[in-house]
Amino acid sequence: MASSDTPFGRVVTAMITPMTGDRAVDYDGAARLAVHLVDNGSDALVISGTTGESGTTSDAEKAELVRAVVDAVAGRAKVLAGVGTNNTAHSIELSAEAVKSGADALLIATPYYSKPSQDGLRAHFEAIADSTDLPVMLYDIPGRSALPIETDTLIALSAHPQIVAVKDAKNDLVRTSWVQAKCDLINYCGSDEFTLPMLAVGAVGTVSVASHLAGTRLREMIDAFFAGDVATARRIHLGLLPLFTGLFRVSSPTDVKAALTLVGLPAGPVRLPLVDATDEQIDLLKADLAAANISVGPRA
Repeated sequence: MASSDTPFGRVVTAMITPMTGDRAVDYDGAARLAVHLVDNGSDALVISGTTGESGTTSDAEKAELVRAVVDAVAGRAKVLAGVGTNNTAHSIELSAEAVKSGADALLIATPYYSKPSQDGLRAHFEAIADSTDLPVMLYDIPGRSALPIETDTLIALSAHPQIVAVKDAKNDLVRTSWVQAKCDLINYCGSDEFTLPMLAVGAVGTVSVASHLAGTRLREMIDAFFAGDVATARRIHLGLLPLFTGLFRVSSPTDVKAALTLVGLPAGPVRLPLVDATDEQIDLLKADLAAANISVGPRA
């Protein structure tokens, strides 16, 4: 499933962090969910990314989550630890802890809030990559970080031996195309609704939220595309549009946690400042799931 061209496979799930009713981390639930995701199409899992509520989990919780998931998947999937913060030194510390916890790779998001220059971004990413022997996936998410990793910066960063991939959530096919044309940085789509179009301009797979609910269908879509069956890939993509919409009506992971609860998988509440989905939002989500042919009800 993984090769030098697809170092994390085709389907990477940006995994939620299950919580107990009192909003403590549910490590047993995380282990069970990780196994379910790997059984249903995921080649790799991102722990403590945006979807994992990394902004509200402690360093100790992050490390324990990686250990729990690494133990649970037992080598059946790659485990990427989210270590991106707006503090370079802190990110380096998190990277070292991720290594100790058994992570296979690191996901490093664009620093948020401080809005560094492109030179600052490059220095930040290179300093973290210099500190580790693990492969690094950059996370370009201007909608949350307030600035993009510009094309020239991505091209320059691709020369670093540890920086092998980018999770591209820029949703700009032209800029994505230029990066693909100018360097060998491996592209993983970071926005579910853009996965199929991104494959057409060079992405090798997806870092997905929707794969919590439709991992096997996303794998079928990607496999169909690379087999040359674009009609089947398009049919699957169009059929999943209600899911892509429903999971992001409010700030993630509010709706994906609600959806997982509806289908009987470990999820629990979100932590403040996020708040749980309202009854009205859950009713909309049920309609989205039905439109995407995802059954609601407990699972064994």
